[in-house]
Amino acid sequence: MPYTPVNKSTSYFNTKLWTGNGGTNALTGVGFQPDMTWLKKRNGTTWHNLYDAVRGVTKAIVPNEPDAEGTRSTGLTAFGTDGFTVGADNNANANNDTYVGWNWKANGAGSANTDGSINTTATSANTTSGFSIVKYTGTGANATVGHGLGAVPTMILTKNLDQGSEGWLVYHVGMGNGSAVNLNSNGQPNSSASYWNNTTPTSSVFSVGTNHGCNGPSHNMIAYCFADKTGYCKSGSYEANNAANGPFIYLGFKPRFILMKSIDVSSREWFLIDNKRSASGGGNVNSTNLVASTDSAEWNNDSWGAMDLLSNGFKIRTNDANKNSSGTYIYTAIGQSLVGSNNVTATAR
Repeated sequence: MPYTPVNKSTSYFNTKLWTGNGGTNALTGVGFQPDMTWLKKRNGTTWHNLYDAVRGVTKAIVPNEPDAEGTRSTGLTAFGTDGFTVGADNNANANNDTYVGWNWKANGAGSANTDGSINTTATSANTTSGFSIVKYTGTGANATVGHGLGAVPTMILTKNLDQGSEGWLVYHVGMGNGSAVNLNSNGQPNSSASYWNNTTPTSSVFSVGTNHGCNGPSHNMIAYCFADKTGYCKSGSYEANNAANGPFIYLGFKPRFILMKSIDVSSREWFLIDNKRSASGGGNVNSTNLVASTDSAEWNNDSWGAMDLLSNGFKIRTNDANKNSSGTYIYTAIGQSLVGSNNVTATAR
């Protein structure tokens, strides 16, 4: 049986739901001190906001837009030992509105990493869960950057913090090292060596080319790196069958969070699914979706979004184009296997 390094997934990732109070709101119950928190209003059209411990509280970037980093003084104002505090910002805590926050544990503010040809300003890495936050200054020339994971990243989200004209670039193992796709767009991947220098990440560094979205000259850059971990995190791809009885994707654990997108068809959004927002109370069928690439409110629609979150993977229950019409879909899933003695994954019952 495979060994998993993670015996309790909620020590490294957790989803928090809350209702805004229009003032200061200290939210607890996350289970750890987050180092990255991604926020979204559920019942209204507002931007996604992402905060992390490396850039500092109140410093927001927007996953659904190319905007440069901005200061939101009443957004996320503190990371606490069991959660985080938000102010009255409409994107985080407006009175009586509902919100979700996805939280990851890295390693605090981090420290400089010299593994790559670019010395990072800070690399905050959690080698157990395979997640790191990397801040560096771009050079505009082919380079490598140390991610600190000790394992090969299978998804990397990068953003130029200084330029609002540069969208989010995503490296994903399901596409390979010759292309990138925008997180803030419903478009298809673009192929170019200027993204990742046609070089697959290693266990110590990832490569960047000359594109300003991942390596702007003298620009502040941020990267969020995810590595596969048995029983906890997996990135991959699946092929659509255009049927209501869609494909089953084996993970080896029950997913609690999925980020996914079609890469072969244009005008297909990024979708965010988790196990806490389901209209069925956490059970199946799960058809409660948020779109990462737009500011749309949450919606529930079985014909568009239906899927099952199972003990060892997920099952598509729709032939909708956003999840199962034709071509290839990429995903990154985080969850929890059943763990027996010595962190050996157990058989589901």
